[in-house]
Amino acid sequence: MVTVVALVPAAGRGERLGAGRPKALVPVRGEPLLTHAVRGLLSSGSVDHVVVAAPPAEVEGVADLLRPLGPAVHVVAGGAERTDSVALALDAALGVAPDAGIVLVHDAARAFTPPSVVREVVDAVARGASAVVPVLPVADTVKQVDADGRVVGTPDRSALRAVQTPQGFTVDLLRRAHAAAEGAATDDAGLVERLGEPVATVPGHPHAMKITTPFDLAVAEAVLAGPAAPGREEGR
Repeated sequence: MVTVVALVPAAGRGERLGAGRPKALVPVRGEPLLTHAVRGLLSSGSVDHVVVAAPPAEVEGVADLLRPLGPAVHVVAGGAERTDSVALALDAALGVAPDAGIVLVHDAARAFTPPSVVREVVDAVARGASAVVPVLPVADTVKQVDADGRVVGTPDRSALRAVQTPQGFTVDLLRRAHAAAEGAATDDAGLVERLGEPVATVPGHPHAMKITTPFDLAVAEAVLAGPAAPGREEGR
């Protein structure tokens, strides 16, 4: 069986959420988003190790927070940008599991991604895809605008997809993508695309919404963290 590691870049400040603390540490029903996210990864039954890149000043506290989830969870200091945090977490993950063949990159803000989506991504990479992202069809009409805010085009939304996480890769491909990266990036699959490598898709899930604003947080409190929350699904 191939070893699977998951990286969770969680060093961001999350100003748009306006919570006065790192976004990953904002609580939903008494537990930080990060705890929900890591539990969901482990609940999939497909992840062997999780490496969290925490704010440098919060490493010890985050390690204490996640210790109840078991020895498969590791915490390292993150970087100034998301790309830096992913690279640091990947280096740490390969120190913990040098035989790892599949790596996931997952946003702590997508704390309620169902474990079934995690399994789908891992299975797709295991079947031969070198890069995989979960996606949903775009429901809204999307407009392309110029620098002055004028509409210059309306893309056909039937060909558009909203991308979620976890994104899955072979370890070698993600390392190559980060080695070639120039500047910060918010999407690891985008780094792979810059190499000219194909990126496959699997179906995403509405519960994998990204919690970015106070409204999103209210939705999570009201809907996603209840007794039947997807992150509470039993693993395989």
